[in-house]
Order: sequence, then C-alpha cells, then structure tokens
Amino acid sequence: MQTLANFGDGGPGPWILLFPVIWALVIGGGIALLRRTAWHDRRGGPWRRPPAGNDSPIAVLGHRFATGEIDEDEYWRRLSVLNEEFGRNGGAA
Repeated sequence: MQTLANFGDGGPGPWILLFPVIWALVIGGGIALLRRTAWHDRRGGPWRRPPAGNDSPIAVLGHRFATGEIDEDEYWRRLSVLNEEFGRNGGAA
C-alpha cells in the first residue's frame, strides 16, 4: 500500500483501484443483460409464449379481439357460431 500512498514517487497511485471497479461493472452489466434476455426466457418470464395447448378456436378468437384485429360485433357474431360448434353444449356428440 505504500506505493499507492506515495504515487508522486513513481507508484501507480489510487487510480489503480479504478480498474477492478470498471471490470466489476462490465461483468455485472453482462450478467444483468443475460438475465434480461437469454436466461429470462428459460425460466418463463414475462416474454414467455403461451402454452401450445391453448389453441382452441374460442381462445384464438378471444386473442384476436384482445389485440384489436376484429371489432366487438364481429367477435360476438363469431363467438355465437363457435359456441354452437365447440361450446359446452355443442360438439360433445
């Protein structure tokens, strides 16, 4: 530590402590970036795709209505047709 304290005599000075801090920030930033992107998908974070089993026609229609692809009138019209075909009462033949 004498060379750090006496940096006027040719020692590296207190600036040498800056390099480990910079490396810690770079490594920490890399880990944070990986957690927000690649590693987050494996755990099923907010960007997870919905399960493949939820692809019934009624669910697809609800998704299209929620995203704004169809309006409310078209949604109710198509839902009544789908309920006759795939609903609780129909389709159980």
